[in-house]
Amino acid sequence: MSGSSFGNIFKITTFGESHGKAVGVIIDGVTPGIEIDESDIQRQLDRRKPGQSSITTQRKESDKIHILSGVFEGKTTGTAMGLVLYNEDQISSDYNSIKDLFRPGHADFTYLQKYGIRDHRGSGRASGRETSARVAAGAVAMKILKSRGISITAYTVKAAGISCNKRDFTVIEKNNMRACDSNAAKEMEQRVISLADEGDSVGGIVECTVTGVKPGLGEPVFDKIDAELAKAMISLGAVKAIEFGSGFACADMKGSEHNDSMDKNGFKSNNAGGIIGGISNGEDIIFRIAVKPTSSISKEQKTVNIAGKEQLIKTEGRHDPCICPRIVPVVEAMTALVLIDMYKREAALLS
Repeated sequence: MSGSSFGNIFKITTFGESHGKAVGVIIDGVTPGIEIDESDIQRQLDRRKPGQSSITTQRKESDKIHILSGVFEGKTTGTAMGLVLYNEDQISSDYNSIKDLFRPGHADFTYLQKYGIRDHRGSGRASGRETSARVAAGAVAMKILKSRGISITAYTVKAAGISCNKRDFTVIEKNNMRACDSNAAKEMEQRVISLADEGDSVGGIVECTVTGVKPGLGEPVFDKIDAELAKAMISLGAVKAIEFGSGFACADMKGSEHNDSMDKNGFKSNNAGGIIGGISNGEDIIFRIAVKPTSSISKEQKTVNIAGKEQLIKTEGRHDPCICPRIVPVVEAMTALVLIDMYKREAALLS
């Protein structure tokens, strides 16, 4: 088991490394006859690609998508789709000085322990660059979900200790933080830039709202829709926690407060985040993820080398001081992959 595949019926397998020739994805289970072209996928990749602003890595990658298979005359054929993005701007020499050192916060130590070998350039398979393949696959899933009237919107609600005071979806793509509050976004960006100048990085919280999911989607017990979403989000290297609806706040609530009571018009609140018993209840699905500070920082830190000798390390290169803005389209993509797989599982069950 390589751990590079995700999904049951709508199944993806990603491949490639940060400083390899390319990254890409194979998608099985695509509905035939869906109109799609490279621009549908490119639109989402452009939101994730590096070099978008002063608070993202300045690595220059066009992230141009190439559809290798599974599409004929502008429509999906139902056979496996092959998508690839060629790497263009890797500077592997940036990592020569630390190839024998374990970078704090990175998967250097654990990959070496597991495989006995590791690609020290960038972060190899553990690099955030792998998520471009997920976004490409997610764009295909979104195209199918759109016909069901489903909308998936992720956005930054907190970064660098600064929280959004409102949720205005119209401003998300109009600020560099992809935050839902334009005033908070300005403060966030200033704080991120200030800490980046000090050689440090920051984390934050990204929220996702899904509208249009009918009640009854999901599987009981082990394959709950929230369990599948949790796996999808925690599979992202930068994500350390997830909560649905009222989330951790439910620990301080009474049952009479947390229960989503109903009247003839439906649910009167949404503390459950749109999911009860692992199955959608028709309300908006809402969850939040905790995004850790970028591990690559230029501040001097303590570490050891592969021989176990203590040393100091500074990570050079081009890195995001805050991952939140670029993880937003990745969160949307992974959400789409979970939902489309759930719909296909439901269709298989009822057929």
